[in-house]
Amino acid sequence: MSDPASAVPAAPLRPERRTIALIGLMGVGKSTVGRRLAGRLNLPFVDGDAEIEAAAGMSIPEIFAQLGEPEFRAGEARVMKRLLEGPPIVLATGGGAVLNPDTRTLMKRRAISVWLRAELPVIAERVSRRDTRPLLRGRDPLEALSTLAEARYPIYAEADVVVDVGEGAHGQAVAAVISALDAFRARHPGVSW
Repeated sequence: MSDPASAVPAAPLRPERRTIALIGLMGVGKSTVGRRLAGRLNLPFVDGDAEIEAAAGMSIPEIFAQLGEPEFRAGEARVMKRLLEGPPIVLATGGGAVLNPDTRTLMKRRAISVWLRAELPVIAERVSRRDTRPLLRGRDPLEALSTLAEARYPIYAEADVVVDVGEGAHGQAVAAVISALDAFRARHPGVSW
């Protein structure tokens, strides 16, 4: 006599849904690419810097000027924790968000990290258009970005996915990210977004 419970096929396991966290240097296109990517994937988009400003009630340059970088980083870590522990989104992080070890650990557990990487002269040209970035104030953009890259690239290199984005259209970058995410999902069938 057969066991009736064994005759019922097991329900397929649902993939673990994760946030897609875009990381990389300032000016690489995390916010612009992120908005478009979110639209293509039918996920909400959240800009981490905008969330920090909303939480603090002041702009990032004001936070740096009035409270200093350490307080900015502490607030950034709190905002990243809240966002990463929430439902799946496309998250554009600030360039230094992954410097916090707790944020990196949480990102590894709750997100698929995508390093958007571009040549430093391309990024320097983009960021020199506006004087709103506290880490670049009064400095040569290429020199400042080179210093940041030296410190941050080893951490960015821990990302789940690396996508080179150059001077091409943002639509090309979005397509490249989607292709890289599909390849990641093929290697990790238990993960989705």
